[in-house]
Amino acid sequence: MGKKQKLLPTCEFCEAHLCFVLNELNKEEMQEVSLTKGGNIYKKGQIIFYEGTRPTGLYAISRGMVKIYKIDSSGKEHIVRLAREGDILGYRALITNDVYSAFASPLVESTICFIPKETFLQIMESNSQLSMRIVQLLAQDLKNAEERLAKIAQKSVRERLAETLLILREFYGTEGDKSTLRAQLSRSDLAHYVGTATETVIRLLAEFKEEQLVDIQGRRIRLLNPRMLARIANLYD
Repeated sequence: MGKKQKLLPTCEFCEAHLCFVLNELNKEEMQEVSLTKGGNIYKKGQIIFYEGTRPTGLYAISRGMVKIYKIDSSGKEHIVRLAREGDILGYRALITNDVYSAFASPLVESTICFIPKETFLQIMESNSQLSMRIVQLLAQDLKNAEERLAKIAQKSVRERLAETLLILREFYGTEGDKSTLRAQLSRSDLAHYVGTATETVIRLLAEFKEEQLVDIQGRRIRLLNPRMLARIANLYD
């Protein structure tokens, strides 16, 4: 890691200091994490951890965007979750002493900190507030997974793509013009998240553009009519 590790911020001055984990740490615990943590700067597409491997610590996103995904028996990728600054990765496997159930990889160059297993579990054992937040996070993950499965079963691909564009706006934010999505996903990544073929996403985006719902320049997508996208996604009663 060498030079890359020197670029890691201390927890006190991290841009993602609002990470829910650090919110529950006292000053001494935060200092302990700062002293023992490692990390790296991952380029887009690098693997942070592999499905089937056993965790040795907790990953926290200081800067960047990450996808968590599975690969089926035919080699097709399915994005199951997106993560951003302040989020943690691999916590379920770490806590249950299980192997990772998915892969994790950055969507853009990302700074990822690594908190050793011993450090995190010791703090979690003595900090009841942190333990409760972890339980809440696991419960929220289960709820999100159930809702996602229901949407895939009940909504059309067009509806799911419209909703995904709005989710990306809400989750990762927009650029200075307040309408261009900050997350510039490839067409294949969009398809992997929506749960369809890349060709279908390309066709539907072209339809959205023709309907003046979006403007597209390469991977840059600008939402011209979020209200209509919400109607397409059936987010209004």
